[in-house]
Amino acid sequence: MGAIYRREMSAFFISGIAYVFLAVFFLLSGIFFYNGVIASGTTETSAMFSSMFIIVLFLIPILTMKLMSEEKKNRTDQGLLTAPVGLWSIVLGKYFAALTLFIIAESVVFIYSIILGYLGNVVWSTLLGNYFAMLFLGAAFIAVGLFISSLTENQMASAVASMLALFVLYLFDSLASRVSNEHIQKAMTAVSFYSRYIEFTQGVFDLSSVVFFLSTAFIFNFLTVRVLDKRRWG
Repeated sequence: MGAIYRREMSAFFISGIAYVFLAVFFLLSGIFFYNGVIASGTTETSAMFSSMFIIVLFLIPILTMKLMSEEKKNRTDQGLLTAPVGLWSIVLGKYFAALTLFIIAESVVFIYSIILGYLGNVVWSTLLGNYFAMLFLGAAFIAVGLFISSLTENQMASAVASMLALFVLYLFDSLASRVSNEHIQKAMTAVSFYSRYIEFTQGVFDLSSVVFFLSTAFIFNFLTVRVLDKRRWG
């Protein structure tokens, strides 16, 4: 797994995806930080993190679009699949490389905390709660994007399909409110990414939401392994 991880981290920076991802993330998060915190004259960061859900939704597909699709397009996937390395090692190596880059991007909030420290008292419990909420959300979304990337050899198709999939997950709350069947409505609400994320930004720590995000990451990584396994023997 270590070799795959190092290879993907290097590829992110060689291809320029890392620079684009980090630059756009820093720019948009900076705008939300200024508008939601500085301009409001507060040190409360919940509004900023609530808005950053949209950043994660649209940027993560850019991060994951080439992870598997490029291997398939360049016909390097068969060499990788027949190498003396387990499928889980391949998937997790790529997954943790993307997650590492996401953590680097997200850690800009600690620079914001330094700025807030000059303006007033930073509520670290809220800031860290929001930080980990976004980390759990990103972990789940990256797994979804990685799975979709494994289904196609077209990077653009992978990015667009991932954005649509994540956007549908974002809309689950509003879609659930339009469903008349109570059982279906409860089921849709239970798998709502947005409502679970917003709970964290409002200072509510729910262990079931942590389990939900981590379980989602595991399930989609497992599905990616199954796709590779089918391709190996297909």
